[in-house]
Amino acid sequence: MSRFRKLYNDEIKNKMTEKFGYKNVNQIPKLEKIVVNCCTRDAVTNSKVVQSIVKDLGTITGQKPVVAKARKSVAGFKVREGMPLGANVTLRGERMYEFLDRLVNITLPRVRDFRGVSSKGFDGQGNYTLGLKEQIIFPEISYDQIDKVRGLGISIVTTAGNNEEGRELLNLFGMPFNK
Repeated sequence: MSRFRKLYNDEIKNKMTEKFGYKNVNQIPKLEKIVVNCCTRDAVTNSKVVQSIVKDLGTITGQKPVVAKARKSVAGFKVREGMPLGANVTLRGERMYEFLDRLVNITLPRVRDFRGVSSKGFDGQGNYTLGLKEQIIFPEISYDQIDKVRGLGISIVTTAGNNEEGRELLNLFGMPFNK
């Protein structure tokens, strides 16, 4: 059992119940999944870019990414339907907790001039999304082996009913929100 799953079961459930007064254990918010994605405009002109994104995401998450393809043709952007544009990974279970642990304790503190993540990334239902400007802040990525610095989008999906519950859940996991 991962460290964060144990933390959730032993401490976070009790603190959330104490703060919000849940009557049923199924009301306690929990993490559902974490989606990590990366799409780029360069994939239109160079098809090898998607393979590089897939390799990087696989290294970061420890899971094989799914290639994201264009749903519609857009002539202005020279995009045709079915053209690969990026990749994404959906993490659940143990891998999700391991990834969140590494994100909070290792990766985010490595960001230059880091003052915490924005607390405005909630969507109203307790889900949180943050963007990272470069994939090289993950210790698994070697700077020498990447072809270009790219950004990532990370969405943390919870069963929380509102932003306050979602923020409290991530706070208890140690997510460094700025004030």
